[in-house]
Amino acid sequence: MTAIDTGLQDLKRQHPEWEPWLAVVHEVLRETDNPQWAAVVPHPATQRDKTPLLAGASLTLEQDSVRRLLKVLVDAACRSGTSAMATLEPTLRVELDIMSLFKAALRQDGDYLKETAAVVGAEPAAFQAVAALIPVPFLQACNRRWKLATAESWLEGYCPVCGTWPALTEVRGIERQRYFRCGRCGGEWRAHCLFCAFCGMNDHEQLISLVPEKSGPGRMIEACKGCLGYVKTFTTLEGSAPAKVILDDLASVDLDVAACAQGYKRPPGAGYSLDVTITSNGATHFQ
Repeated sequence: MTAIDTGLQDLKRQHPEWEPWLAVVHEVLRETDNPQWAAVVPHPATQRDKTPLLAGASLTLEQDSVRRLLKVLVDAACRSGTSAMATLEPTLRVELDIMSLFKAALRQDGDYLKETAAVVGAEPAAFQAVAALIPVPFLQACNRRWKLATAESWLEGYCPVCGTWPALTEVRGIERQRYFRCGRCGGEWRAHCLFCAFCGMNDHEQLISLVPEKSGPGRMIEACKGCLGYVKTFTTLEGSAPAKVILDDLASVDLDVAACAQGYKRPPGAGYSLDVTITSNGATHFQ
């Protein structure tokens, strides 16, 4: 059994009420092993200051591949039996602009996804949650291909591969080196002490650590009084596999609840808006 399988089983055991959503997550994690996504990863540009590797990229995707993945995720969601997930079923019968949907999900364009949910008659939160997973296999393939291309000097709070805000921080080994982790591509980059990923705050009086009761050893919340953003932080011997970061994020939802109760939140959207161009069958969609 892989670490991913073990992580999923642990979550199902600890949170049986999550099984409908975990079924969808299981499908997208299984899809990350599909070599089809690695085949469409473009050659990265040389990393520039503040610019993720995926920014400005030109992608050529097969509409059928994206549509197939959407169907797999929606089918898994609808099988869950929950009323919110059941509203996604019309998505499979409506002729969506699948490339525009992929791009909106890639860019974390919440407004576009909300508008599309209204068009198909789906519950907005359920539609956005499932649609957000569509680019994950492609992003994981980008991270695998580009891992050595990311600049060691990267100092930004967002992912050097895809521009996503960090899902969590790992404090690793006896050296206690700190790494931000991306919950979409699974990427990692050095995280500095006394630094807010979201607003760049480095005033130690504005940066606090919260340790909720019953949080367990080596788990805390690092928050910024300036922007009210927060990142979950874990002490570990070694970093998680890229695909497992999604599960680590889910498994620590108690820290999210504790942070929100104190008035802190994760910023919506991406840390860097990707200006990618996507083509399919010779047609260009958005730039």
